[in-house]
Amino acid sequence: MREWSRRAFELLPTPTGTPFTFGYTLLLLGTSLYMELGDPDTVRALIEGSSTDVQHLTRTPVLVLLASALWIAGGISSPWAVGFVFILTALERRVGGVRTAGVFLAGHVLATLATEVPVGVSVLAGRLPDSSLHRLDYGISFGLMASLGALAGLLPRPARWSLLAVMVFLLGQDLLDMVDPLASWGHPLALLVGVASWPLLRRAEAGRARIRRAAVPAVASAVPDGQVGGYVP
Repeated sequence: MREWSRRAFELLPTPTGTPFTFGYTLLLLGTSLYMELGDPDTVRALIEGSSTDVQHLTRTPVLVLLASALWIAGGISSPWAVGFVFILTALERRVGGVRTAGVFLAGHVLATLATEVPVGVSVLAGRLPDSSLHRLDYGISFGLMASLGALAGLLPRPARWSLLAVMVFLLGQDLLDMVDPLASWGHPLALLVGVASWPLLRRAEAGRARIRRAAVPAVASAVPDGQVGGYVP
């Protein structure tokens, strides 16, 4: 029972175990609650100001790329919110907070640019109306998809390929439906960003595993004879 409880607890972020995911989760919780409870006009203005549309990207690219990742499209009840907590927690426990943040940010930025830049080019070429430059685009989905792709590479092979097969099927369906073209193309691109990080993250995970194994004998030698797990008979 204790082992089951410990493993269940590890699925959730903690301040010491997964500081990046824990802090980011609190931040997203705050912005999501504000979306639900704040003044609608103010919320709308903030989200529009955080949008990574072409107009904002040409004026304040760094600001909007960061600001757009402070909101969850659909709010706190969205599947993206649940996925964020479990996926980033699992990834950070394996490779650390800095690398997890790097994967998330890379997926968020690269997928955004890869989908918005063609929109700007199409507007200049006269293939899309000028209104496409102001399209509302925000949320964590690209970063989350990159994190999922990265996590898949650290799982055992059966789980890895099963997860990727499910994601390819779902993303393929999304491309066929094409309800939101930018998201439909951005999500598989972000997933590929995560997959591309496998070699780097596997080395990082192996290094962290070696450090943990080396720490076990040192801890064991520091425990007095007859004392195990802090219990003295």
